[in-house]
Amino acid sequence: MLAILAKQNFTSPTPIQHQCIPVALSGKDIVGIAQTGTGKTLAFALPMIQRLAEHAGQGLILLPTRELALQVDEVLQRIGRSIGLKTAVIIGGASSHQQIQSLRRNPHIIVSTPGRLMDHLEQKNIFLNNIKIVVLDEADRMLDIGFMPQIKKILNWIPREHQTLMFSATMPQAIAEIASRYMKLPLRIEVAPSGTAAKNVEQELFIVPKDAKIQLLDKVLSDTTGTVLVFSRTKHGAKKITMNVRAMGHTVAEIHSNKSLAQRKLAMAGFKSGRFRVLVATDIASRGIDVNDIALVINYDLPDNSEDYVHRIGRTGRAEKFGKAVSFVTPEERGDIRQIERLIKKSIKVLALPVLPPRRAAIAEVREFRGNGQRRQSYGGKPFRGGNRNFRRR
Repeated sequence: MLAILAKQNFTSPTPIQHQCIPVALSGKDIVGIAQTGTGKTLAFALPMIQRLAEHAGQGLILLPTRELALQVDEVLQRIGRSIGLKTAVIIGGASSHQQIQSLRRNPHIIVSTPGRLMDHLEQKNIFLNNIKIVVLDEADRMLDIGFMPQIKKILNWIPREHQTLMFSATMPQAIAEIASRYMKLPLRIEVAPSGTAAKNVEQELFIVPKDAKIQLLDKVLSDTTGTVLVFSRTKHGAKKITMNVRAMGHTVAEIHSNKSLAQRKLAMAGFKSGRFRVLVATDIASRGIDVNDIALVINYDLPDNSEDYVHRIGRTGRAEKFGKAVSFVTPEERGDIRQIERLIKKSIKVLALPVLPPRRAAIAEVREFRGNGQRRQSYGGKPFRGGNRNFRRR
């Protein structure tokens, strides 16, 4: 295992890894609180792999989103592939048949979102009677999006004698209650106070009218070098922002729940490789992006809750590098900023609004629809017809 870690250039542990790994290896339950981007995945992956190798049985890792599940599986494979580690990723938007096949191969570790795991449990495609270690990652996010009823049912299906590791950057009271009910005298390991923002991220904000946000985005993107992650509150907003960013001349992709899993994976791969300079996302990506060199995070819209602000800006300044986060705040949202500042126990610097460029016309998306032997194209959402086959561009 040490040779594998050295080959992957993991030579010294982060604070959460340094404190959690020895305790987890001893078999104790853990509640781990650390800033996002500090290495929580290896803090539970390494002891899970080693304990399963020593004591047999299976491991289960529960996560709130598909992207996080795929990301964690990628880390597990990097560490365990050469020693024969078998994993099964159980998420929505992917082939149920392939998931059943992977479960029949008796994987060492199951990586899943709660909803899809419940589907397989109810269909009796999977049994959890051999689970020895359970990880609840981003537990507060699973509470936010309503997964707690499923998680309670899943934990009731698991044998009483098992080890539980729970991790998150924030730990609300409801999660503490879950810990007290389902964990055995858990050791709380807190390398940063709950809600602490990533220490290497410079935080700033603009007070800007809602109808001037696009021009401000144009200005900020022009003045920034490197990759940029832009957060929108809604998927409709993300689509609109993407069209405008493309009109500004930047390569851009989008991730939100209207995109299929395959589309989201392509967008993420393109962002990681540098094919896309800008990624526009809803909060589905606030905890599902592990890219170490994001230069800037832009909160085009503030999140619905203050805790998500911490996770959003944690997409930059990762792996001990420095990053920057800028929020676009309308005059009516000053109270929301005060709530965020109370959570992170820090004031966010307010910048003077710069001279904004003229608003550009968004590039209309072109779609093709096929049916009844005819084809029609839509420009900017307005279909037009020109006969069965030939169309003239307006």
